[in-house]
This record gives sequence, structure tokens and C-alpha cells, in this order.
Amino acid sequence: MTAELVRGQNHTLPQTRLEIRVSAGTPVVAGATLGDERGTVPGAEWVAHPASHRVPGLEVSRQAAADHRLAVDLDALPAAVHRVTVLLALPLGAGRPATFGAVAAPFVAVTGLDGTGIATFTLTGLDTESAVTALELYRRQGAWKVRAVGQGYAAGLAGLLADQGVAGAAELAASVQEAVASGLARSVTPPPRTPDDERVGHPAGAPAPGGGRPPATAADTPVPPGGSAPPRTAAPGGPIDYAHPGRRTSAPPPPPPTAPPAAPGQSPRPVAGDATGWSMDERLYNQIWGMFEDLARAVAAYRSAVDFAGSRMDREIDQVLSDPRGRAGGQGDRARAEARAKHDELTGRAREALERDLAQLAAESAVVEPALPAAFAGWDNPVWHAYRVPMEIPMALRLGDLHLPEADALRIPLLVRLPLERGIWVDSGRTAPGAATPAAGDQPRVAAMETAVTLAARLLAVYPADEFSVHVIDPAGSAAGPLAPLVRSGVLAGPAAAGAEGVSSVLAHLTRRVDLVQMALRAGAADALPPDVDTGEHLLIVNDFPHGFDDRAVTQLRYLADEGPSVGVHLLMVADREDAHAYGPVLDPLWRSLLRITPVAGDHLADPWVGHAWTYEPLRVPRGSRVLEQVLALVAAARGGGRHRPR
Repeated sequence: MTAELVRGQNHTLPQTRLEIRVSAGTPVVAGATLGDERGTVPGAEWVAHPASHRVPGLEVSRQAAADHRLAVDLDALPAAVHRVTVLLALPLGAGRPATFGAVAAPFVAVTGLDGTGIATFTLTGLDTESAVTALELYRRQGAWKVRAVGQGYAAGLAGLLADQGVAGAAELAASVQEAVASGLARSVTPPPRTPDDERVGHPAGAPAPGGGRPPATAADTPVPPGGSAPPRTAAPGGPIDYAHPGRRTSAPPPPPPTAPPAAPGQSPRPVAGDATGWSMDERLYNQIWGMFEDLARAVAAYRSAVDFAGSRMDREIDQVLSDPRGRAGGQGDRARAEARAKHDELTGRAREALERDLAQLAAESAVVEPALPAAFAGWDNPVWHAYRVPMEIPMALRLGDLHLPEADALRIPLLVRLPLERGIWVDSGRTAPGAATPAAGDQPRVAAMETAVTLAARLLAVYPADEFSVHVIDPAGSAAGPLAPLVRSGVLAGPAAAGAEGVSSVLAHLTRRVDLVQMALRAGAADALPPDVDTGEHLLIVNDFPHGFDDRAVTQLRYLADEGPSVGVHLLMVADREDAHAYGPVLDPLWRSLLRITPVAGDHLADPWVGHAWTYEPLRVPRGSRVLEQVLALVAAARGGGRHRPR
């Protein structure tokens, strides 16, 4: 039976291999410290945090997230460790909550590796604190116990670490926050949760009863059953609605399709759309995110089991070799053989469990992929051959595929919500993340621009006619080849801007649009916008940044990246960060605000649950296929016959 702890209460731990699950209403940093008998942490190397996520016997997530799973092996801790303290901290940055009093109470659960509950604790009563000691696992008379602490620190992570005696606490806290901020550009944002989580009797963000996937639906705007978000147009006399389109509603969603009954001893047959949601698109979206999370956690369990098997084998062999009597005769050889046999048995069982999970996910993927709408589908999906210009914006767009080395054949679609909530940076560096050798010549830059053009084409294809415009800044004119599909079809808002004058003109035009729309929204006077202001969505492609940019242009670009998405101006940069090294840290906020992708396969994106480094692969048009040209031709024809967008 799971013990529900209150602040100060303790509970005996029945096992030494544990998971500590953290659920919060906002992304938090999860870490842990290892203390001696007095609770003192001897040094920074005894602290597990995103910049150093592993210490002996303990592993934490490498990024801030609303859900965490910390792996603990108490038997593998150093002998001097008598206390493991689990800490939570809010990441720094504009637009993020500054105190725990401003967010839902975090929920912490201690479980066995099989998910069996041991103890839970809800951290209530927090106010001005930005860091908190959640739990501590401590050793008393040879047995381990867990205590609910809930001690908050208004001085933040630095104050918490200093209280535990960590030397250089302020510097360590700063390095943790820097690691979290650096990870934002490579993190994948999970879909928001539905308030149904609270209504069924468990804390927000906590695992749903029965181990099922928690429902994941979007928020903000009521949508009728089977409908989509309302069009982002100006109501008579009212402001333009540039809010993120959502699908939350007070009424219950329709039930998902029912899977055919499974034979005894077999898993149910998967069904496309087997998730919550108002429409099939939303159910598919939530199902894909469920598959993403299932694969992340299945691989995490496998890796944890393999690590445990390896550490136990090493410990058993060390114990034998530390005793001179064990090295005599054949006793040492027998002990080593027994240890290796146990290791092989454990890893074999873990692999069997992983293979079962992978087989089920592969079967689910096989039925989901053919059912995807165009916005969710790859270019090789036949749905594109029946393409028609849509009448409304879809809820999400597929940017590429993700996979892990343990399941290389299983691809998970990377979906992002529309309209885009953050810009995209296509890395044109000579060495792709995870690549062994740098590419030669201008090949990475050309491939990066081709990837950007393909993404722009997908965005044009999934928006209604005349609701989306693409602008291009190409200072040196080096992107003429990759831009050819957009130029030939005539879907660009104008010719690519070249030279310093062209850069200045495009940036001034879009900056003026952002300023005017923001002022109109604040004043509630959308009908007062000048007639030349286009209220549709805009995408700005910037090639070879920062070439052709002066200090004023760089400032305008940063402004568009920060303020543009909220009023329908989005940024797609093709750049190598090393090219901008002369600006120093000035551009760091710009890079961090963008979702970084690459034109070649690279393992740099992290999931929001356990922080695996996933290999991202961009979507490619099949060799010899003319699907891209055909789609752009239909878009251009619809735009030519559509209504005039500027007011």
C-alpha cells in the first residue's frame, strides 16, 4: 500500500532500487545531492544536476521538464553516503514562473522499478520559494527510509546548496541554470495536459491510474466537437485573435475507437486514433505523443536495467578480488563466471521486455502512419497525392522523425503545434551534431537551405489560401538553387532580399507590422490598422545569418524572434552559430529561443520525460518524386484565385 506522507513524516523503504517520479504544473529542474552522516555535501561532484546528470547510484534528467523520473540504486552509492536529498528548482528566464507559489503544488512519488507505489508527497504551502528540498532518503541502522521534507528557499538553488554545505554554491547553481537554458534550444515541447487529471483524483501531471497514458489535449480556445480552432481573423469592431488555437472544452471528448479484442495472452491490436480528442486529427496527435513517451520510458527502463546489471557485476567481482582467499585456486574464476552469468540473465530479461514494447509500438506505428493527414504525414505518404488546399489551419505540423539507437527502425513523428510558438533554426554548420567528420565545402549550407525550403513549402501547403506569406533574406544570393521550387511556383511574397539594403527593407516591413498589430491589440482597435497591413501569418527565412546584417538589423531580428510569434510573424533561420561568434553572448537569447534542427541526421533533441538524446532526421522528398512541385502549384493556383489579404 502506498504511504501518503505529510511534511516531516518518514517511511521505511522495502527495496533499494527505486524511481522517484516528479510531476509539476510547469517545467522544473530536478536534481539530488549525496550527503554524509551529518547531511553535508562534500563537493560539487556529489551533486547530480542537468549539467552532470549521473553520480554513483543516481541519475537525474538533463533538462527542465514538468515530469521527471530519477533512478536510484541505494546499493551502488559510495559507502560514505548516508543521505540522498531530492531537490527541485524553477528555471530562470523571462516568461517563466519565479516562485513555487505561482504554480500548482509539485507531486513526488517513490516507486519500485515496476511502478509499485511506496510513498507519495505533495509539496503544499510554498510561496516565495524558487527552490525546494522535496524528499530525503536516509540510512539508519543499516536500513533506508524516506522522509517528506518540503523545505523551500527564497534564495533559490544557490541558497539550497549553500545550506547543505556545498562549496561554491552560487557558481554551481549558475552552471545548472546555464545548462538548463542551453538545453531549451534542443528540447521538444510536450503537449499541455487536460484538467481531467485533477478531476479523476490524482495531482496534475501525476501518472494516470492504471499506468495508462494521461490524456494530452491543447488549451486556450473552446472548439465544438469535430471542429477546429476558429479562424484568426478580426471580428467586427474587435481585436484580431492571435492566440494559440486550442482544443480544450468543458464537454467530454468523444470516445476513441475501440480496439478489436485481443487473444488470450496477447496485446490488443492497435487502432489509429486510439486516444482522446475531439477530432481524428487530435486523437492521432495525442496518440503519436503517447507513442513518443512510451518509447522514451521503455528505453529508459532498459538502460537502467543494463546499468544496474553492470554495476552489480563489477561490485561482485571487486568483492571477490578484494579477498586474497578468493583469488586462490579456481574460486575467483568461478565467482567471475557466476557474476557474468547473472549479468547476462538480467540484461537478457531487460532486452526481452524492450523487444515486446518495441513490437507493440511498431505495430501501432504501422496502422497510424497510413492514417495521418497531410500535415502529419511524410512526403512519401499517398495522402499528398490527393492534396487539396485546406480551408482551415491544422493543429500541428510534422517537422521530421525521431529515433533512438535501441530502436533504430522505429520512427516517431516530430509534431509541433500551429501556429508556431517558437522559431526554427536549421543548423548549417560543417559538423552535424553526432557526426564523426565535418562535411566538405558548402554542402552543409546548401542542405540546410533545402531543408528550410521544404519546411516553408509544408507550411504554405497546410494553411488556407492567402493566410500565409513567406519572405526570404538571402544577402549574397547564394540560395538561388534551393529556392527554385518556391520561386518557380510563385508562392513567395516577393523576390529574395539581397544586400544590406534588401535586409533592411524586409526587417523594417515586418517590424512595422509587429509594432502596429501589438498596438492595435493593446488598444482594442483592430479595425484601425492601416489598409496595407496583412493580418495573415508570415514566415521570414534568413539565409547565412549574420552575413549582410549590421547591429541595427541584428537588433530587429532579435525583436522579431521575441515578439513576432504572438502576432503571427515567425522566424526560420539557416545559420551556423560559429559564424556569429564575433557577437559574443549578445545572441545567446536568440539561439536559445529557437528550436534547432539539422539537415542531416543528428542526435541533439531531448524528450521532455527522461531527457534521451534522440536522433532527428528531416523530412525528404523521395528521389524522383514531383510531389513538392505539384503541391506548390496547387497552392499558387489557390492563392491567385483567393481574396486579397491586406486590409
